[in-house]
Amino acid sequence: MENLSPEESLKVIQTMIDKTKTSVADKSFYFLLWGWLVLIGSLLQYFLFVIVKTPQHGAAWSIMFVGIIVSIVRGAKEKSGPVKTYVDEGLTSIWICLFIVQMLIVFVFAVRGGWEYCYTAFITEYSIGCFLTGRLLKFPPLVWGAIFCWALAILTVFTDMPTNMLIMAAAIGISYIIPGHRLRSEYKNQLQKQPE
Repeated sequence: MENLSPEESLKVIQTMIDKTKTSVADKSFYFLLWGWLVLIGSLLQYFLFVIVKTPQHGAAWSIMFVGIIVSIVRGAKEKSGPVKTYVDEGLTSIWICLFIVQMLIVFVFAVRGGWEYCYTAFITEYSIGCFLTGRLLKFPPLVWGAIFCWALAILTVFTDMPTNMLIMAAAIGISYIIPGHRLRSEYKNQLQKQPE
């Protein structure tokens, strides 16, 4: 096997990162799907809790089943895709792990109660996926979104439950939706630059 110079090795690594960024940008659909669902869920829960004043305000989160169904259907259609890089596999592992942690957090709060404290945990969890994805892809909007989430997670400790619903909506907007649209825009630009 041919030995690569340090410069050639770096170029190979950068090419892998660029290919992974393209595949993730192509999948920005998931950032946007889940980002918009969490944003809608947060605002709907706020509306039900503060305006309608119903004790069933948690039902707002039933909207997440839409995301599960859509993700399963779309994932099944995308199964036969291009060869995955190590970065692709790493990102897949990160998001699978975060999904499992999310389910564990929901289970703990469902059994133990204290839902008014869940927002800190959820916002912190969102930040982990964004930070790691942003670092692996060298995509600063995801990293900055994660840092913003850390500040908001601290803020939730000092605010009441209705305010935390709005803070969660802001966190998801900054960490998922804005970077998701930026990724989508980059992907479209890359497609336009490719020779036909």
